[in-house]
Amino acid sequence: MGRRIAILASPTPEAQAAKLVLETELGLCPPAEAELLVALGGDGFMLQTLHRHGALGLPVYGMKLGTVGFLMNQYRPETIQERLAVARPSVLRPLEMRAVTEGGASVESLAYNEVALLRQTRQAAHLRISVNGQRKLDELVCDGVLLATPAGSTAYNYSAHGPILPLGTDVVALTPIAAFRPRRWRGAILRADAEIGIEVLDALKRPVSATADSHEVRQVVEVSIRQSRERTVTLLFDPEHELAERILDEQFEG
Repeated sequence: MGRRIAILASPTPEAQAAKLVLETELGLCPPAEAELLVALGGDGFMLQTLHRHGALGLPVYGMKLGTVGFLMNQYRPETIQERLAVARPSVLRPLEMRAVTEGGASVESLAYNEVALLRQTRQAAHLRISVNGQRKLDELVCDGVLLATPAGSTAYNYSAHGPILPLGTDVVALTPIAAFRPRRWRGAILRADAEIGIEVLDALKRPVSATADSHEVRQVVEVSIRQSRERTVTLLFDPEHELAERILDEQFEG
């Protein structure tokens, strides 16, 4: 094919062995000099790859060698050249989180799946939620709340009984986690360009952490979230394994 391809693998023995096999087929190339990345592992490793190398702007083709592989293709090294040639792109736009801590620090992070706020102690979190500067919930008493992208809507969001969002739709899912009050609130589907503000009430007595994918910030008092206006990543999928189709199929699973 002539493309320079960097092979990245999770630290598991299976992924490391597969990396050696593919490097024999595709050659050695560091990510900074590559035109395409191949990631070997599970969804967690795919997210690590996007966070570490997303700024390069390279398409990423994942192959499942882990426990969860929703963002991955099947591992079949013998046909890798042909599969890369016909792989179809899915463009993802991450969320940008800005969290302010009790000590006054401001921490920014990206999330390709979701931003989640969770109580840190046995006591329920008390949260105030605004959308585009307008207060929508004066007080949500809960274990937490999360904002999920379409690509992440089948992960933690779905486990918390949030909706599955079709890929390509310009919406995000705001989903409560074990909401106690208001009891009937089950979340909201918002425009992807909405800016969501979450204020932690009584933060000293009821501490809350904020997590953007796997990056956790503890003792937060305020979090703002919006879709990134500059950053995108492109995942590559086999035609029979296209991400949009998988998200559609997931809605019909029992």
